[in-house]
Amino acid sequence: MNFKKHIPNSITCCNLISGCIATTYAFSGNPKMALIWIIIGAVFDFFDGMSARLLHVSSPIGKELDSLADDVTFGVAPATIVFAELGVLEYPSFMEPMRQFIPYIAFVMAAFSALRLAKFNLDERQTTSFIGLPTPANALFWGSLVVANPTWLEGNNWSVLVVIVLVLISCYLLISEIPMFALKFKQWGWKDNKVKYCFMALSVFCVAVFGILEAWWIVISLYFIISVILNLNNKEK
Repeated sequence: MNFKKHIPNSITCCNLISGCIATTYAFSGNPKMALIWIIIGAVFDFFDGMSARLLHVSSPIGKELDSLADDVTFGVAPATIVFAELGVLEYPSFMEPMRQFIPYIAFVMAAFSALRLAKFNLDERQTTSFIGLPTPANALFWGSLVVANPTWLEGNNWSVLVVIVLVLISCYLLISEIPMFALKFKQWGWKDNKVKYCFMALSVFCVAVFGILEAWWIVISLYFIISVILNLNNKEK
């Protein structure tokens, strides 16, 4: 039996399991542990594709399994974090009668994550960059936002409106046609990779200042802003 061909799919399954664990922690109201398991899932997600390329065992089933795992880890898990958070936030008086229904809005993000992953599988334009916000970036943003800002989120009765608006914006960005750079390297020279290197240095700085879990919502916001600026500059050229 050729065990080599099963290695990438096994790593992908570890990503899927990490997403299930993250979702469980999110349902129990522990966003910190949920975010940790999302990050663990992201590590597995990075290595499954790499191992498939190194071992030359890429397969259609691996591609489908990867998307399924990603939607759990980067779609369902962060949506569940938001669902749990919407359940404990202060609500304006006019929204209080809808408290039991509003948290379910969060799961719209899981559906749009699945749609984004399906589009990615069919879109041949995204070999060296992304079109739309990648699901791991969206997941890290939401997990970190909730972990880093509990006082702000839970201390204002209008923050629920901000969260709902941000969920809708996230859904749009996931399937948008906005080009976003990817940390993929064909060669390591400075000239063609200066934006990537600068962004990586800025990310390390943010993590050092704000913390490894708390910094990601800032890092992902910067990633989006830089991508938009690069896109505008390219259009001007």
